[in-house]
Amino acid sequence: MISVICVYNDDKTLNDYLLKSIKEQNIYCELILINNTENIYPSAAAALNVGGKKAKGDYLIFAHQDIKLDSTNWLYSVERIIPDISNLGIAGVAGKRDGRGVITNVKHGSPPTFAGKYQVKVPTEVQTLDECLIIIPKEIYNKTQFDENTCDDWHLYAVDYCLSVQENGYRAFVLPFPCHHRSSGSLSAGYFSTLEKLRLKHRLKFK
Repeated sequence: MISVICVYNDDKTLNDYLLKSIKEQNIYCELILINNTENIYPSAAAALNVGGKKAKGDYLIFAHQDIKLDSTNWLYSVERIIPDISNLGIAGVAGKRDGRGVITNVKHGSPPTFAGKYQVKVPTEVQTLDECLIIIPKEIYNKTQFDENTCDDWHLYAVDYCLSVQENGYRAFVLPFPCHHRSSGSLSAGYFSTLEKLRLKHRLKFK
């Protein structure tokens, strides 16, 4: 079973995008919504850890509220393909590896525009993943949660998670399943503050 976890601050966006596409899926999933309309949580890591610890699924999908899955068998396809990926620590829909552009089948914005440099047809190993949608096996998440100290804002928690699980011998992959991410994202001062914390945390293991 898959658990879908989302922290949201806009009911309309949540319903028009993520929830609408979840309701169209041809398999059941556990849905865990974390309401942050009143800014209760100080960071994405803190909010998503609340949901992750509650989740009962074998695979945990942490998705932004403005993600739309592009087919009714999206979750079914994930359940079929993930068990065959060896040493999987985390998967996602957009990522990067050294010396390459963005690897993704995601479209951004309105109207949707292809966002990457490289599209994929099979699971493709990367170094880091974008936060718009990530998938973590529950057994991995039980060992390693999101780092609320390093990622104390709303950015880069998936990047940190990718590097952390790779230090423990696991791998990160972009999956070949298209989706639409309404927002193209924005950078805040917190992004750069977190980036420096990531550099200090992982500098001995990664360039």
